[in-house]
Amino acid sequence: MTLVEREHALGLLRQMVLIRRFEEKAAELYTVGKIHGFLHLYIGEEAVAVGAMQALTADDAIVATYREHGQALVRGIPAGAVMAEMYGKANGCSRGRGGSMHLFDASRRFYGGHAIVGGGLPVAVGLALADTLQGRRRVTACFFGDGAVAEGEFHESLNLAALWKLPVLFLCENNLYAMGTALARHQAQPDIRLKAQAYGLPADAVDGMDVLAVEAAARRAAEAVRGGAGPFLLEARTYRFRAHSMYDPELYRTRDEVEQWKARDPIARFTARLREWGLLADADLAALEASVAAEIEGAIAEAEAGPWEPVEDLTKDVYARRTP
Repeated sequence: MTLVEREHALGLLRQMVLIRRFEEKAAELYTVGKIHGFLHLYIGEEAVAVGAMQALTADDAIVATYREHGQALVRGIPAGAVMAEMYGKANGCSRGRGGSMHLFDASRRFYGGHAIVGGGLPVAVGLALADTLQGRRRVTACFFGDGAVAEGEFHESLNLAALWKLPVLFLCENNLYAMGTALARHQAQPDIRLKAQAYGLPADAVDGMDVLAVEAAARRAAEAVRGGAGPFLLEARTYRFRAHSMYDPELYRTRDEVEQWKARDPIARFTARLREWGLLADADLAALEASVAAEIEGAIAEAEAGPWEPVEDLTKDVYARRTP
């Protein structure tokens, strides 16, 4: 039985493939010195960003972590603006000043890209509070990793959101590792959704490797939040196939574990389901891959051709106390 319309299904698949191919190319560019600084790849987790974003409107706000390329691309920030930002060029979405970890686009209500673990949580509470005070029926979706639940900001943010009944959709991307620390080694209660009970928040957990499951769960949660029910915690259980960052020697997990999770690749699984339902043919997939490849090549060209920020502008928007 077909569970999704063909056009929508192909749209979901294309978004996941775009994230995957974009990041594969970013890793290549990093190794040849085109991209500098830190680079945290989302490969393996694409179903979370793609599925969850279907539940949000253009008026809703998004706050993300430093592993945010996927959310940025699905939100509609042009691939060229994202790539140029990673190059450090002035035509990047943060004018080349933020890089990979600080993607930002106020026009699309995309408020980071936060390098500090858990740092986006209080920002999301503030955005939701502003909407509440202004009487706007919006949702603020806050993405964060399992490592953030060990931070004080997580508990403070859930507490205030619940206390003030703020419209925040807390989206935990539980990939089982806080950098190199396994979830069970830093959490006495590894079932993250249960932590919401302490603050009276409704919560749910979903298979983060299944884009349709994430979409359905996110829609239910977002509708409740938008309807005035207050905040909601959705835990997406997922896995990153690559190391924490390009600097990570990845000594904390076995190759067998990674391969077991790769067998649940969200793109491969969804592709197989669409073929089974008769919604995807070889020609469709070839056309989709060609379209994505062209978009990424265009993004690279835009980044390569982009200007560097003029030296005389380097102190713009930089504030410091003048000493006598």
